[in-house]
Amino acid sequence: MEISTGGISMDNKTIIISCAGMGTRLGIGMTKALIDIDGKPLIIRQLEQLKDCSDVRIVVGYQAEKVMEIVKAYRDDIMFCFNYDYKITGTAASFSKGLVGAREWVVAFDGDLLVKPSDLKAFLKLNEECVGGCDPTTDNPVLMEINENGEIIEFSREHGQLEWTGLALLKRDRLIPADKHVYMMIEPLMPIKVMHIDTKEVDTINDYKNAVEWVKNGYKQ
Repeated sequence: MEISTGGISMDNKTIIISCAGMGTRLGIGMTKALIDIDGKPLIIRQLEQLKDCSDVRIVVGYQAEKVMEIVKAYRDDIMFCFNYDYKITGTAASFSKGLVGAREWVVAFDGDLLVKPSDLKAFLKLNEECVGGCDPTTDNPVLMEINENGEIIEFSREHGQLEWTGLALLKRDRLIPADKHVYMMIEPLMPIKVMHIDTKEVDTINDYKNAVEWVKNGYKQ
């Protein structure tokens, strides 16, 4: 079943980038938003792909001042939200902070995620709720069980055809704020359409090396 596109204006969408965490598994003492990806901070790589989005919110916590300084030097219309409990909460807490006063449709975007530009462009044009899935690549993925209609029916650590990327387009008024994982906020809304996208998540040093090479190679696997 095809996913509908083109019906929702970007003026009715809010992008929420969650990058409050400490990135401890990467082990470099720096928020992943600021790591260098072929000459540019990861957060700038993301914002370059969101230049046509008028409501972009970045949820900060660890090293918030540094993130804000870098972002403001690139773009001055970004809204910053604060997750002061970043040490004890997950991405759902950050995402929930960004939901306050958001537009009718919201896009969840993890701060450690790189998306192939053409795939993100297509995803942002969707006009129905959808989650992004990629081929399983990480060491401990959250997997998605998908039905014959191309919809997710279950998140699982044990089985599933695609890996959950952290990218989702959702109706704001269907979401209940939480403090653990974004996918747990999505579970009550299923089934939801799935779009296959090419991504790199930066979670470990090996992930980082792969992401840099991917970008250098023009986002080709």
